[in-house]
Amino acid sequence: MSYRRNFDVELAELKQDILRMASLVEQSIYKAMEALLKQDPLMAKDVITGDDVVDRLRYEVESNCIRLIATQQPIARDLRVIVTGIKILINLERMGDHAVDIARAAMCVCGRMPAKALEKIPEMARRVQLMVKEGLDAYVHGDVEKARVMCAMDDEVDEIYNLTFQSLISYMEQNPHSIPCVVYLLLVTRYLERLADRATNIGEDVIYLVTGEWQELN
Repeated sequence: MSYRRNFDVELAELKQDILRMASLVEQSIYKAMEALLKQDPLMAKDVITGDDVVDRLRYEVESNCIRLIATQQPIARDLRVIVTGIKILINLERMGDHAVDIARAAMCVCGRMPAKALEKIPEMARRVQLMVKEGLDAYVHGDVEKARVMCAMDDEVDEIYNLTFQSLISYMEQNPHSIPCVVYLLLVTRYLERLADRATNIGEDVIYLVTGEWQELN
């Protein structure tokens, strides 16, 4: 019983470490978008420098997962908890990278981006940030239904992405002088679309964690 209690404590600590990393990544995504929308290069720089913390935490927690597998030899649901933890860590680390990509784009256009070109991006960003939040809530509570609903939102993000992409192309055609800046916004929409895909991956991981079945929802 003492062994079981100790193992349960370690699994609980693993989950808290993952949520700590998730919180950092959520903040990075939010700050990267704020840096873009407010044309704030200092905030963008904070996102870029802060990514080192996310990367270090990812490797620390992943190493702990490997240690648990090697020393505890978990089976059944315990193994799913650890394997899912590793997969979520990878997705979170990639999300942090995409936040950095957005921040770098913001630094390249700060002070030069026409306001009208930015009009359609905030709605896409809000949907993506909601997906990330809902995916992590589903993980915290082991909520399969919430995970499914969140994954379905990826279709909405894809639709907004396509509309925004076309809108930006039209804007560049009408305002050729804006092309060097607006190209960065095209990249931002792509990074946001990838963030939504990563959130969907987390939703799939939650479903596997709870049910033991892999489902492709992206």
